[in-house]
Amino acid sequence: VKYSNPQLSAVFSALADPTRRAILARLELGERTIGELAKPFGISLPAISKHVKVLECAGLLKRRKQGRIHHCRLNPKPLQNASEWLIHYRQFWEQRLDFLGDYLADHSVVPLSSFTPPYPPPPPSSSPSPPPPH
Repeated sequence: VKYSNPQLSAVFSALADPTRRAILARLELGERTIGELAKPFGISLPAISKHVKVLECAGLLKRRKQGRIHHCRLNPKPLQNASEWLIHYRQFWEQRLDFLGDYLADHSVVPLSSFTPPYPPPPPSSSPSPPPPH
């Protein structure tokens, strides 16, 4: 797993924005024009074009021009690379947490199963409850 990968950083940066994630979700259904991508968001074509440019720079979509119309389609390969990176670190942290759990089970003075929070859970209510007494 590479620690410094500009494309991976660009992918995570692009995915950080909910509008761009929604654009990718729409492109899962097939190729769309910039105008078609803009419709459900109620934002200008220049604003959508900026989002598309970020996705394009991250390699998450391919754009082709037909006359004055720009057509966009999903390119899933960078998502696969990001997924592989996440899987690597998920396995790493799961292993570390397993080690920690084993250590705590072997060295804990108080069994973890007997641990209870210091305050009872709040009653189900739609109104805010007062803070617990000190």
